[in-house]
Amino acid sequence: MHRTDLLPIGELAARTGVAVSAIRFYEAKGLIASLRTAGGQRRFLRAETRRLSFILIAQQMGLSLDEIAAELVRLPSERTPNAADWRRISTGLRARIDAQIAALERTRDLLDGCIGCGCLSLKKCGLYNARDKAAQRGAGPRYLLGDRSGDIAEAR
Repeated sequence: MHRTDLLPIGELAARTGVAVSAIRFYEAKGLIASLRTAGGQRRFLRAETRRLSFILIAQQMGLSLDEIAAELVRLPSERTPNAADWRRISTGLRARIDAQIAALERTRDLLDGCIGCGCLSLKKCGLYNARDKAAQRGAGPRYLLGDRSGDIAEAR
């Protein structure tokens, strides 16, 4: 490994747009790793730029740090991830993204008529959620969470 293969923390921050304090935090959580110089300064492999980018994207998707760590374990630590490495990760995350999209589409489609209680509208509440049938499925806005009014009536 050449000295040019290693980045000081400030350069890693500049290249990724991630604050130095956040880089230290991610390192402390085990999401990225550094090497130490004889003087104790952090040096990062260039591959850590991709790992940091993945962390930022995964956080935007709503993954927890534990979930991100589980995905990062699947990436090589000794080299920059390649297309096959990323394909393994993306295949695993695709179902989660599809579920998030479906939930957002349900919310968008029902939002205009729903005040958040689980029925479709106040005017029709007696028809769609008479005697609070939706509550039998659990707390929260049941219809926005994916329950259908027919499912709830059948559960009765």
